[in-house]
Amino acid sequence: MRMVNVNREGFDFLKALAKNNEREWFNAHRSEYEHMLGNIADFADGLIEELKTHDLIQTQSGKKALFRIYRDVRFSHDKTPYTLWLSGYFRRATAQLRGGYYFRIQPKGKSVLGGGFWGPNKEDLKHIREQIAIDSEPLRKVIASKYFKKHFGTLNGESLKTYPRGFDPDHPDIDLLRMKTFTVSRSFTDKEVLSADFAKEISKGYKAMRPFFDVMSMYLSTDLNGDLLPNLSKK
Repeated sequence: MRMVNVNREGFDFLKALAKNNEREWFNAHRSEYEHMLGNIADFADGLIEELKTHDLIQTQSGKKALFRIYRDVRFSHDKTPYTLWLSGYFRRATAQLRGGYYFRIQPKGKSVLGGGFWGPNKEDLKHIREQIAIDSEPLRKVIASKYFKKHFGTLNGESLKTYPRGFDPDHPDIDLLRMKTFTVSRSFTDKEVLSADFAKEISKGYKAMRPFFDVMSMYLSTDLNGDLLPNLSKK
């Protein structure tokens, strides 16, 4: 499938929405929104096909990858009805391939690609920390590589201010052990988003995530001896 880039009309719609975030305006410009939505769904379809050349992807289509533009305002002080971006997420397939790929299209230089582990559950987070405490070298090697730094700079994520319970505060990898989320990201200017190479750049970024995903998947799918976890070996 030919890769599809973000069209200017849809991008301009998002700019206008930022100034008119209300239902009456949105309904009057619904045709523009639907046109943009179709473009981004096609954009996501192309990314899925590219991802499938080097990874197993569970997400079936670009349309199913997209998040809704409608905000849930029930428990929010901000009652504006729409997000100011369109975004999507591609989930990796099988229990042994963990992590996922994300993108967000938003004007004023707020467009990003990202990936990783935004909210690992308590058991997964503990297991990741135990694996890092025993052998951080695989992860250290990835995040220190020129390839990783070129695309993402550093490993991102929310961290504890102190240290996790049950771990040595003087451990040499305490910076990694404090982390609660493990993510990578790259920002794009509006000019880059509207360029003819944008979809290819997103695809390159996703491919650059694979070494990171491979290490994290290894941590999450094996026990502390490096053997496949029993609940996965039966699948």
